[in-house]
Amino acid sequence: MNKTYSWSLLDTVKKEAGLIAGLVTLTAFFVFGGGWLSSMSGWVTPLLYFCWLFPVMLWLSFGVVHHADCLAIKLGEPYGTLILTLSVISIEVVMISAVMLNGDQNPELGRDMMFAVLMIALNGLVGLSLLCGGIRHLEQAHNLQGANTFLLVLIPMAIISLILPNFTQSSEPGTYSTTQMVFAGLTSAGLYGGFLVMQTLRHRGFFMSPGESSGDEHAHDGIAVHSVGFHVALLVANMLPIVLLSKSMAKIIDFQVAVFAAPAALGGVVIALLVLAPEGLASIKSAISDRLQRSINICLGSAIATIGLTVPAILVIGLVTGQKVVLGLGPVDSLILVTTILTAMVTFSSSKTNIIHGIVHLTLFVAYITMVFD
Repeated sequence: MNKTYSWSLLDTVKKEAGLIAGLVTLTAFFVFGGGWLSSMSGWVTPLLYFCWLFPVMLWLSFGVVHHADCLAIKLGEPYGTLILTLSVISIEVVMISAVMLNGDQNPELGRDMMFAVLMIALNGLVGLSLLCGGIRHLEQAHNLQGANTFLLVLIPMAIISLILPNFTQSSEPGTYSTTQMVFAGLTSAGLYGGFLVMQTLRHRGFFMSPGESSGDEHAHDGIAVHSVGFHVALLVANMLPIVLLSKSMAKIIDFQVAVFAAPAALGGVVIALLVLAPEGLASIKSAISDRLQRSINICLGSAIATIGLTVPAILVIGLVTGQKVVLGLGPVDSLILVTTILTAMVTFSSSKTNIIHGIVHLTLFVAYITMVFD
């Protein structure tokens, strides 16, 4: 019995090597990081820090995806995907809230981070998932009711949060008055809360592939599954170092952006890419495995979660601290957002997707990145 237990424990340690590397890295930066980051100069040293942190945080992301997959087996969809989405988007909310509460006056921080996440999720991840899935399977089917429900909630949330502030007259352009801030925060939280009730209770079938049942496990062959508590604990354990190391990564990226005179928004894009890495890996993996519905649940779920959780958080902080919060996008970004929403409506207006849908969304993502640089 003891020998069997020892080998089982050893196997678990091997599988969680990324978590061990993350904890070692976190300890090193907790003890020495202050001195390291405050004495950065040139570009070589920051680049070495980046080449250390990025792979470790990506390794941790693989752990998050693995345990989310296991929870999807234990709990069924869409619960497994929802846990992954809420875990990842919570990182974004914590990061933005920490910066705002630490006194860094950046009224456009929340808006820029939200927009980066939307572009990565709706164009980058959707594009890569549909492209990879289309290359391997030609056409892939999904649940039309689920995709339409995602878009139905996303459209008013995006318009109210990121475009409407540019047209109000009771406050500065791009901002809301106090009453409007309360309205926008309650609207975002209310729409997202109503969506979660529908997704998890009343209409779970909308978010499953046609013909799939909550007990289907054929797509998870070969994954060693333990108890729900075990996987929840290790998912949180893998997420925590990512959250705590993100601030150090942000400082390194900001320093590199300044050194190379790169666009200020580029730092937010890189951080958003890192934050969404677990979902990106899970989405592409699902599409390649011909589980397009799970891929859609991840990508579109991330889009509405980032608005539904981030907008109320930054507006509450703005109201409590008196900080100015700019939500309205500029003309170019507004046009890209509207084009993205219209394209998503066309992409998911049919129950099947193919390679051209992925190419179009990736083209819009490249257009977004181009506008960041110019």
